[in-house]
Amino acid sequence: MPEAVAAHPPTNALIGFGQVRHARARPSTNAFVYSNYFVWLPMRQFARDGSAVLPRNRWSALSFFDKDHGAGGPDALAWLDTLLGEHHLAHCSGDVWLHTYPRVWGYTFKPVSFWYCHTPDGALGAVVVEVNNTFGERHIYVLPQVTLGVPVLAHKAFHVSPFCEVRGEYRFTFMHRFTADGAGKAQCAHPSHTVARIEYDDTAIDASRVPTLLTSVSGALQALTPAARRRALWQYPLMTLAVMARIHWQAFVLWRKRVPFFTKPQPPARAVTQASTDNGPHT
Repeated sequence: MPEAVAAHPPTNALIGFGQVRHARARPSTNAFVYSNYFVWLPMRQFARDGSAVLPRNRWSALSFFDKDHGAGGPDALAWLDTLLGEHHLAHCSGDVWLHTYPRVWGYTFKPVSFWYCHTPDGALGAVVVEVNNTFGERHIYVLPQVTLGVPVLAHKAFHVSPFCEVRGEYRFTFMHRFTADGAGKAQCAHPSHTVARIEYDDTAIDASRVPTLLTSVSGALQALTPAARRRALWQYPLMTLAVMARIHWQAFVLWRKRVPFFTKPQPPARAVTQASTDNGPHT
């Protein structure tokens, strides 16, 4: 799947319909697949112009609130730009695409969101991953020097599931498919299909070993039109409530399988973890 390397005209908000997949290998196997949807927002344009289909910072059947991201402030994009500067990524001042769940009927829970940060010439410069747990806590993983299709390692620093200790490593891999013309060049700034894949091992990532957990979020992208909004609400009328319900159901399944339970530790002293730019020995 090729990476876009050229700047493109701005694009309106998108919606992706796809699946969440999850598979556990140890100490007991468990797997599930759920269909759902997400939004894919061109944040610089969205912050400037808004969207008639996805209201910003006001109630609607589907909406986006800045306070659901970053430090919980009124301007999530300003938070992101500050974060990038603090982590020597100020060159990622081009387009920013946010892959996240919207609020549905005013309710939100976002297990993970991805900020795709580009340089002014259109190259992908970094990905910022926001992880939320069901205890109301959030942690940020900053992934510099991201290349589509190439894994990036980050040390696990944040409690997500009571069935996993806070140790080991994540391996993030992002894959985008772009609509291409006859010359094989991407026609638009956004992909037509996206996959975000997260492998977790509770010791250290080893290419010869099946990871403890394998999760992926994927979907086909289309314009967020009134018709697409109606489709999302008709097919998944309580989508974010369903996300929370399924998390607790799968926890019950693991408890029934006698998977060890770990008490929640104190959150990490630092709210941000930056991945190493040297991932060679682990791949």
